[in-house]
Amino acid sequence: MNLLNIAFLQIAPGNTAAENLEKGLSACRRARRLGADIALFPEMWSNGYQIQDRPAKEWAAQALPIEGAFTSAFAALAGELQMAIAVTLLEKYPGGPKNSLLLFDRRGNRTLHYSKVHTCDFGTERNLTPGEGFSAAVLDTAAGPVCVGAMICYDREFPESARILMLQGAELILVPNACPMEINRLSQLRCRSFENMLAIATCNYPQTVAGCNGRSTLFDGIAFQEEGDGRDMCSFEAPSQEGVYLTSLDLDALRAYRRAETWGNAYRRPRKYQELIREEIHDPFIREDYRG
Repeated sequence: MNLLNIAFLQIAPGNTAAENLEKGLSACRRARRLGADIALFPEMWSNGYQIQDRPAKEWAAQALPIEGAFTSAFAALAGELQMAIAVTLLEKYPGGPKNSLLLFDRRGNRTLHYSKVHTCDFGTERNLTPGEGFSAAVLDTAAGPVCVGAMICYDREFPESARILMLQGAELILVPNACPMEINRLSQLRCRSFENMLAIATCNYPQTVAGCNGRSTLFDGIAFQEEGDGRDMCSFEAPSQEGVYLTSLDLDALRAYRRAETWGNAYRRPRKYQELIREEIHDPFIREDYRG
């Protein structure tokens, strides 16, 4: 059994980037003491996703460079602790900041830089610059190499996000989050995990943060046991309270399942899916003002 230990940093932010830096570093150290191989933050940790009901110019001024002191501190700590860290930030970017994740491996090397593609353009996130696409990367961990991708919150609601990452070889998708995790959003994560035969780790803010309720989860991607009975793929769900929560993903079991089962890429017929890349909308009841 080859276990990857994942820590969910389900913690409440402070009022400044400096406070969040110190609290974040402390949470990472706690995660390592618990035995974590990777620590995952909720969405936009650098400012605690404090962009609601505020002028865009005000919160945009809080954007940080991806190679500044904030991110460098987490890179250095990853190397010190020999633990991968997936930290999130409001990234400084010409034309408007990005909602981003940086993944550092246990040597402190940056393995992945992802910016939220599906920004919530029906609200204040319309002032963000969307990311350009999805990518997976091989992460060096104590459990061996693991192919990892990322989605951020609203990305979860589009099947294409996880499907592209699956096609790139992702075994685990990291999902920083900042919204209520209720039955429908949890069902989306379950479905993305099931249909792509991959694990999905989602870290949310605790219930003390407005609009959030904790319930960070790991869906391990294994829908059926050898005897064919269905099982609950939600192998971990945190309570609503603030905390650092640890769980494990059995990589050997997931990989054996992916080799044997029929979902994911096994029987796709991509030449039949051309309608998916059409920009024209034929349904008059679908809103047309958010076309990509």
